[in-house]
Amino acid sequence: MPPGKQGMCQITPVIVKYAVLLSSNLFPGNAKFYVENDAVAALASGTMGKLHGCVLIAGTGSIAYGVTEDGKVARAAGAGPVLGDWGSGYGIAAQALTAVIKAHDGRGPQTNLTRDIIRKLEISSPDELIGWAYADPSWARIAALVPVVVSAAEDGDKVANTILHDAVQELAESVVAVVRRLTLCGEDGKDQFPLVLVGGVLEGNKKWDISGEVIKCISKVFPGVCPIRPEVEPAIGAALLAWSHLRKESKLQNGS
Repeated sequence: MPPGKQGMCQITPVIVKYAVLLSSNLFPGNAKFYVENDAVAALASGTMGKLHGCVLIAGTGSIAYGVTEDGKVARAAGAGPVLGDWGSGYGIAAQALTAVIKAHDGRGPQTNLTRDIIRKLEISSPDELIGWAYADPSWARIAALVPVVVSAAEDGDKVANTILHDAVQELAESVVAVVRRLTLCGEDGKDQFPLVLVGGVLEGNKKWDISGEVIKCISKVFPGVCPIRPEVEPAIGAALLAWSHLRKESKLQNGS
């Protein structure tokens, strides 16, 4: 998946063939390859390589992805901005830009986001936003405005707060959908399960703590949720997965 576009990468035969071709030049001929999507590596980064639980990624894009101990998987969101990565950095920033345009033309309430975004982009008026947005509508470029939205919300702006509350609901609903489909919470809904939180939107070092609010929402439905903020990058999660596969194969070969 291209950098900065978190979401569900569909593992097709073409992708598998391409990945193996690239890797075969780096590893011995008898090496085995496991091709997984980026959400699996992110989950493993928080569970130390164990594929069980749910991961919520909210960066430029967003996705909730879960795995049971017997290998069943489910996902929610992760379909890109056109089909609804709401709660992602792109989704938050796009809503903020829309709010500025609506405030400017009279369709929406006035908001400090107008002043803050104009200042951030170094433009003179909301009229210039259209040209700015379509000059390079890359996801990451739009999503880079999230700190402006968070700052405005922390300063009490109602529109910015509404945008963030909506994002929290969307992210929480994605996790709830995955957990229910996989029954990660147990039949009574109270079993503990790991929830790995990954991505810049979920960094918990702000006064307006998006991840904290998401966890509160999920806890109301599933009191057994165990949030984990990984201390390693998803790339380390991929390495842990490889190690886990190696250990399983070794045990099978040794008959243990």
